[in-house]
Amino acid sequence: VVLLKQVVALAPAYHAARLDLGHAQAEMHDLEDAIATHEEAIRLEPRNYNAYVGLANALARSSKTEAAVDAYEKAIECNPEVAGTYLGLGNVLKTLGRQAEAIAAYRKGISIRPNFSELYWSLSNLKTFRFSDDEIEAMQSLLDADDVADDHVVHLSFALGKACEDAGDYELAFQHYQRGNTVRRMQESYDPVHTEDIGVSVRRVFSREFIERASGYGHPGVRPIFIVGLPRSGSTLLEQILASHPLVEATHELPEGGRLVRYIDQHRTTRDRYPGALNNLPAEFFTTLGKRYDEETRRYRAGAPYFIDKMPNNFANIGLLALALPDAIFINAMRDPLDTCLSCYRQLFARGQSFTYDIEELGLYYLEYRRMMEHWHDVFPGKVLDVKYESVVSSLEQEVRRLLNHCALPWNEACLEFHNTERAIRTASSEQVRQPIYKDAVGYSLRFGAAIDELRDVLAPVLAD
Repeated sequence: VVLLKQVVALAPAYHAARLDLGHAQAEMHDLEDAIATHEEAIRLEPRNYNAYVGLANALARSSKTEAAVDAYEKAIECNPEVAGTYLGLGNVLKTLGRQAEAIAAYRKGISIRPNFSELYWSLSNLKTFRFSDDEIEAMQSLLDADDVADDHVVHLSFALGKACEDAGDYELAFQHYQRGNTVRRMQESYDPVHTEDIGVSVRRVFSREFIERASGYGHPGVRPIFIVGLPRSGSTLLEQILASHPLVEATHELPEGGRLVRYIDQHRTTRDRYPGALNNLPAEFFTTLGKRYDEETRRYRAGAPYFIDKMPNNFANIGLLALALPDAIFINAMRDPLDTCLSCYRQLFARGQSFTYDIEELGLYYLEYRRMMEHWHDVFPGKVLDVKYESVVSSLEQEVRRLLNHCALPWNEACLEFHNTERAIRTASSEQVRQPIYKDAVGYSLRFGAAIDELRDVLAPVLAD
């Protein structure tokens, strides 16, 4: 970034360098700078397609979704024959709940580039969308082609899995998911032993004695509501319910909580990394961590008294976040273990969640999650509220009252009418939580029968709970 800034300063007319600068700033999460850089590029070259796309991407990542739609549309005006632009446009339209327009954008991209497999997968990821027979035939033809690229196999397999589910053929659906997951797993770097080792270390460091010594520091006055758990456990539904309250604003799955771990490693005083590094840092360091989280998340917040951070992986960081942010609130989104894990296995994630692409590793990760939550309940009694998806579905008002009481929020009827709340939603469940409560997802794993017996075996220790 520093070198590109120097290039732009020395040669302001070198537009390629300016675009590279904007891209680099976005990759470094300097999103406001990236937006400004691309806006300057557009001022200098008002018909520059790449500048509009770069601006749209930075705006989308900054949760400025309406502005991102406008930037993508201007990019299309500059060059209407690039299929990838319709992918980006469809994604931000989906985020805003403009499903019909998103479908039209994805299909327009396919008309330009019929073998663009990610567009088919994006249609399937709308969840409530149903493919036409012609689209299913086209996807199968692409998948059956000679020397099909791995990325195409992944996207098409997940899309066809969804199409088979919609047709009621769960055995064939699972075969498609299995193929897509197997290929995707080869693209991921994930070590389940390392995950378990880290979990053991975190539980060892965050003992009751350690927590007692470190309590009383941190950065008070900030009230994030952390919704944690595994993906596909109903966390977006809980977020939508809480975001319907006038005192609460939703952000999205913020990476800042996890980045505190990196910050600790950078400031450790011994060779020990997190979590062991905390044993050699003063308790006052938790105040620094809390202030850092507060400052870095302000870019996502509009100023409501409460804000939601829905990064599910923060379940492993509850001890760290609770000590750094003493006024933080924690909610553990829970769902039937088989339904949770199968739903993860059926979902192709944009990034992260590398534990989901092997059925055994997925089950083992779930068991590690449960061990971690049991530990937090033990050392922070009453700090974390468990909310079961099945209970929300069967007893909505009762569970909403539990949620609001835990957050010290006054009752508000809008939380029961959560599906009427208009906001940008970036997760895979965006279309589902725009509907009233429905029960179709409860016990969904039963439809897959013997196909998931391996998962049942791994999860046996918790299935009787």
